Amino acid sequence: MDLTYINGHTRLLALLGHPAHHSISPKMHTQAARLLGLDYVYLAFDIEPDQIGQAVSSLKLMEARGFNLTMPFKRTVIPYLDHLSRAATLCGAVNTVINDGGILTGDTTDGYGYMESLRQTGFDPRGKVMTILGAGGAATAIIAQAALDGMKEIRIFKRKNKTFEDTLAFAHKVTEGTDCLVTVIDMADEEALASSIAGSDLLTNATNVGMGDDDRSLVPKHMLRQDLVVSDIIYEPPLTPLLAMAKETGCTYFNGADMLLYQGSASFKLWTGKDMPVAEIQRICFP
Repeated sequence: MDLTYINGHTRLLALLGHPAHHSISPKMHTQAARLLGLDYVYLAFDIEPDQIGQAVSSLKLMEARGFNLTMPFKRTVIPYLDHLSRAATLCGAVNTVINDGGILTGDTTDGYGYMESLRQTGFDPRGKVMTILGAGGAATAIIAQAALDGMKEIRIFKRKNKTFEDTLAFAHKVTEGTDCLVTVIDMADEEALASSIAGSDLLTNATNVGMGDDDRSLVPKHMLRQDLVVSDIIYEPPLTPLLAMAKETGCTYFNGADMLLYQGSASFKLWTGKDMPVAEIQRICFP
């Protein structure tokens, strides 16, 4: 491994998550920096949920240029930041932090990454209807960006737990601030789920169901149809149980790899001011 490019001026970029060590982000960002001759290295740190404040303070102390957040920190990081972008304010979640001389600004590039990967399939979101499963940090970023990009209606299915009311408030805020109607429905209502998917152009799984050894799908195969676009924000495994059924049904489908690539390219530009060499990174990291 060639480490000769690392020197006393090398700046740190990082990922905070739990888990985090499965992430492809360190390879993606470090390779991009090397291709452009930029003096950065990107590392992943798996920390406990109650350590987020300490981790942010440590990265700030070490003058890290910035960092990404993944589950479960996209919301819990917010109290430790100085500013939020408009997109992060709307969705109430952060996946990218920029450190400008000790001033930390939270932004979100998840929604951009998802919508760009969707556009790569030829899908135009304007006037379309979306059913999305889950309402976590990535989901809210996707919903906010989809609404801003012209989606006509978005139906959120989530568990009726202690955050259900918060999701209702989020849906109201997006509905009021855009031309998109956003509603929230109990995930346990299978009849409503079937009806929603039947009337949707796009189905998105924004939960972690189907990740790793989890062989479940929140949607049964009979609810899918050939003209439905199906997506999953999970990228490992590349073919989740939901996407396997979509493939068998003949749907257009995609996983979270391109979302990760395009949200990563947006984060990279926020930190470095340079465009990530997307085609080369796609070839190296997502063969």
